[in-house]
Amino acid sequence: MTETGLRQKVARLRRAYAPHEHRPLGGYLAAMGTYAGVTAALAGLVKVTGRPVPERPATADVVLLSIATHKLSRLLTKDAVTSPLRAPFTRYDRPIGSGEVMEQVRDSGSSTRHAIGELLSCPFCLAVWVATGLTGGLVLAPRLTRLVATALTAVAASDFLQMAYASVQQAAEGGHDD
Repeated sequence: MTETGLRQKVARLRRAYAPHEHRPLGGYLAAMGTYAGVTAALAGLVKVTGRPVPERPATADVVLLSIATHKLSRLLTKDAVTSPLRAPFTRYDRPIGSGEVMEQVRDSGSSTRHAIGELLSCPFCLAVWVATGLTGGLVLAPRLTRLVATALTAVAASDFLQMAYASVQQAAEGGHDD
């Protein structure tokens, strides 16, 4: 098949998949390829270094990495301070509270830029990448990874305590008849 024929086939597929909405399938494909490459590189590094891979991860590590993945994913995708990392791919929309912002994906005609914007503004989407990195880190550098994950878990716990404190404070202030 010629390059022109392949492009036409891909264009037909894109139109058939989402006839009334732009979906950056090429960008998604590039993101999946990058993820597969990163994962393969991690696996290769584990093999080359001879690091043992646990048959079954410890429950404490799974819990630690789960909470750390949640926090790091939200920090990278929603935190106002990390918005410069997302700015080439997203556009600021509004604050959403607790130091987080809502952003819209930039649609500049580049399916790759659009897909990266979606990835960097969606904590659920980015969590797969973060969990993969932390899991790879747990095999390659377990002490450092546990230390970093512990710090992220402490920040996540602190976030929930801050929100609980603010809720209690707000309820107490609302109960006074001044």
